Amino acid sequence: LYLKLIDIKDYKKNKYLFEIYKPQYIFHTAAYKHVPLLEDNFSEALTNNFLATINLIGLSLEFKILKFVYISSDKAVRPTNIMGATKRLSELHILSYLQNYDKNKLQTKFSIVRFGNVIASKGSVLPLFNKQIAAGGPVTITHPDIERFFMTIPEAVGLVLETCTFVKKIEIYVLDMGKPIKIIDLAKKIINLSGLKIKDSKNIDGDIEIKIIGLRPGEKLFEELFINKNIEKTSHKQITRANEEDTDFSTLNNLIDKLNSLNVDFEKKSLLEIIEKLVDGKFK
Repeated sequence: LYLKLIDIKDYKKNKYLFEIYKPQYIFHTAAYKHVPLLEDNFSEALTNNFLATINLIGLSLEFKILKFVYISSDKAVRPTNIMGATKRLSELHILSYLQNYDKNKLQTKFSIVRFGNVIASKGSVLPLFNKQIAAGGPVTITHPDIERFFMTIPEAVGLVLETCTFVKKIEIYVLDMGKPIKIIDLAKKIINLSGLKIKDSKNIDGDIEIKIIGLRPGEKLFEELFINKNIEKTSHKQITRANEEDTDFSTLNNLIDKLNSLNVDFEKKSLLEIIEKLVDGKFK
């Protein structure tokens, strides 16, 4: 196994890897995913998460890759932050091939796999809670009503690989993550499983306090998995196919041209207006 550390934005170096290793399957997960950080780094978010994905899609078509699997996020559905918007823009770019590419000549099969949080992955709330508990607290929650979808790493990986067995040309698959979990309930459970008691007004002698610190920039109280209700079952009970309309190709191309030619930090306001319309989102 050879591991190559290459900037995903570097088209020439990535093309060199394609030429040398001739991959058949691409699983594209690379993204800056920390929501508050990207709110303050608009340019890098779009360049790394969206434009680099376009480069990789282009290389996959050029080298006739068998299957390209794009790992998306529940944050892509009606996003309120730039991270979710970059994920949705990448989805739309893939879907745009439905109207702008001869499907009979499309040799690469594309699939988008959308799901929520993965427990114990980097950036997950679980390692943070464990660290805060080990330090004696407090455990911090942004809002008492905030909730998220969760699944384990083995579940996520297994289901993503499963989608490869029945993708046709260009498909969106959504993984069944069960019911969303309130983050405050998760925090309470982790504290109890650690053999400790919650410290609050009812139990001032408890061990760990839960502190509400307020929503972070771009953060939603809840996430969604589907754009619309036009969905259908697959042969796997935990994988649903989402039937979604593609976007206007000229509008999407106009955004891509602007991102490639302008200083996006100085053009942030006008670019956000285009992005909001494309992704059906609203940013503060």
